[in-house]
Amino acid sequence: MTSNALTPGIVAGRLPADQLSDNFSDLHPPLDDHEALVAADRCYFCHDAPCATACPTDIDIPLFIRQIATGTPEAAAKTILSQNILGGMCARVCPTETLCEQVCVRETAEGKPVTIGNLQRYATDTLMAAGVHPFKRAAETGKKIAVVGAGPAGLSCAHRLAMKGHDVIVYDARPKAGGLNEYGIASYKSVGGFAAKEVDWLLQIGGITVENGQSLGNGLSLDKLKADHDAVFLAIGLPGVNALNVEGEGKDGVLDAVDFISDLRQASDVASVEIGRDVVVIGGGMTAVDAAVQAKLLGALNVSLVYRRGRDRMNASVFEQDLAASKGVRIITNASPKEVIGNGAVREIEFEYTDDDLSPTGQTFRLAADQVFKAIGQTLGGSELPDLERGKIAVTGAGRTSIEGVWAGGDCAAGGEDLTVTAVAEGRDAAEDIHATLMA
Repeated sequence: MTSNALTPGIVAGRLPADQLSDNFSDLHPPLDDHEALVAADRCYFCHDAPCATACPTDIDIPLFIRQIATGTPEAAAKTILSQNILGGMCARVCPTETLCEQVCVRETAEGKPVTIGNLQRYATDTLMAAGVHPFKRAAETGKKIAVVGAGPAGLSCAHRLAMKGHDVIVYDARPKAGGLNEYGIASYKSVGGFAAKEVDWLLQIGGITVENGQSLGNGLSLDKLKADHDAVFLAIGLPGVNALNVEGEGKDGVLDAVDFISDLRQASDVASVEIGRDVVVIGGGMTAVDAAVQAKLLGALNVSLVYRRGRDRMNASVFEQDLAASKGVRIITNASPKEVIGNGAVREIEFEYTDDDLSPTGQTFRLAADQVFKAIGQTLGGSELPDLERGKIAVTGAGRTSIEGVWAGGDCAAGGEDLTVTAVAEGRDAAEDIHATLMA
């Protein structure tokens, strides 16, 4: 057990190893063959199915469930992957409760939808376990495309372009490909190194080279990328983190939630990750919930998630909010941080209650804290970028930017929701547009 000199309450190994292992086990254990058949049998196989309409990647959900029901999960997987090449990870992290499952006819009639996400995982896991890659490259075109960012949008774009016969070089700033899937989601949502395994499986298509440790401004220039390639796709995510902009923010123990989640995901042993006794997470999105829940699972005694608006305005789904509450996270709403208090290291954080329009009420309260995680949104940053719109890259159509020959998609692009499944769709659609442009 180790400790932090300035904040002795922050230690590793708060819980026994067996309890930590159980805490960070699979949130949704996979279906076995019988369970998958039973779940598939509940589907009505609707004509003009609302679930398919609600899917950002337009997967033919009734078709793939029927294929599972008829004992051909590998065919079901191909149906899924033809639209969403990262269907395995999306089955684990996609908020199905607010997308396909929310509009399921069974949900409307009975309050219990077909478990579409679990069935999608069953199909894709079956195919991947067989070591099968169901797609082949077309004849080589001689075209070369640069993809900057190896997250969901970049990988989706790269795979579709490789299928079309193009050569693709994917550049990424981090040591491992995967982006958000590898570094940015809760460990209990993707166990057993699945993100890396999915990347390796995706690269079996051929024609894709991944170069790590490079990003725009750090080894890469957009002008040179344009000069050396026939097209460029930017999928650089949102690497910056918004500041609290309050007094004392620089004190020891005030950290970015994305860094905490990344450190936990990359740890060889979760018992080595330090956590405080009194943890406060500021924010209302999925990152905030992931940080808060994992702090509790690591053994923090008190974990509070504080959001400046009402609970109905939180970006995290009701399922995620309920998950946090079930793990012992206290959710406080309509409160904004005013000051981080402590002598060198955080000891308390003061908040002020706000009205629904964020107007301060003058009423304040303090929470004890030896760790504070900021999860109040991420920013694009950087230079040499196409025109921006509300802090993101402005795009038209299937990701075309203000610079000819440059496309963008995923979290860095304006317009879509910041979801893995949306990023996959944007990468895929940009690849189709890039292909059509290059081959015209």
